[in-house]
Amino acid sequence: MTQTGFAVIGCGLIGRKRAAALAPDQVVVACDTDMARAQALVKAVGHGAAVDNPAEAIQHRDVDAVIVATVNAALAPIALQAIGAGKHVLAEKPAGVSVAEVESLAAAAKRQGICVRVGFNHRYHPAFVKARGLVDAGELGPLMFLRARYGHGGRVGYEKEWRADPKLSGGGELIDQGVHLIDLSRWFLDEFTEVEGHVATYFWNMPVDDNAFLSLRTASGQTAWLHVSCTEWKNMFSLELYGRDAKLQIDGLGGSYGVEKLTFYKMKPEMGPPDTQQWEYPGPDESWRRELEEFQQDIASRRTPSAGLADARASLRIVETIYQMSGYPRKSL
Repeated sequence: MTQTGFAVIGCGLIGRKRAAALAPDQVVVACDTDMARAQALVKAVGHGAAVDNPAEAIQHRDVDAVIVATVNAALAPIALQAIGAGKHVLAEKPAGVSVAEVESLAAAAKRQGICVRVGFNHRYHPAFVKARGLVDAGELGPLMFLRARYGHGGRVGYEKEWRADPKLSGGGELIDQGVHLIDLSRWFLDEFTEVEGHVATYFWNMPVDDNAFLSLRTASGQTAWLHVSCTEWKNMFSLELYGRDAKLQIDGLGGSYGVEKLTFYKMKPEMGPPDTQQWEYPGPDESWRRELEEFQQDIASRRTPSAGLADARASLRIVETIYQMSGYPRKSL
């Protein structure tokens, strides 16, 4: 497979993670409005040019694909520019701040024959890869419902960061960590035809939400109950998937979220305490590398990415519905 040359646009935490997951010489150019950050990324990987103009990065002759890891409001405009230049795109979730933005990307990608993947890296965590295999093998039997929680505690000055500004973020905790839980729920269950829930701002002095509570149902009645929060204080991740024959529980994502674990509870014919197996994944987070490897396979085979714009659109439809129900973002504090 021919090596893909990348432009990384947005050199913050996620852009640095993406660049580190590539072979060093695959980073052709790093771009950030803060030139010092672009230069720091190039220095860290030991290869590439640093620029502060996205158009210059996109048009570089050795760039085949563009990673867009900017604030939410810039994701779709930069991705659209890259598509127009004939470059493949990996846009970080949520890929845009509205369904309309994502639909415009999908239409452009179809016209240009461009591969666009959306950064739903949680699917590539080892616990989720193993869980998906168990579900696909029928080990849980028919799936019934899913329950998940995801949260962090913010930091001093969090209400002044870009995520707290709806013009830059498109919303608060729901469009941030909530999009990951919605995507994982759809991945395991199905499309959700009934959407209920609300968002609230309990602690942070900002016009966007710091907590979101969702109840989602598929056409066949499978339910996902989700809670995302940036008033969690101690970072946590928990997802439980219930089937008629067994249950899967995933806890932690590594780092400050704790060691990643998958527990499999298999019901016995006589019921009572289940047979239990547990797998722990204490190593470094390889989800970024795995996702980028699959993206390069998408490009080589011209296939539709397994986590693409259709998934981003479906997740954002739910986000928009909940925000409309709750009257967010608020007009004033």
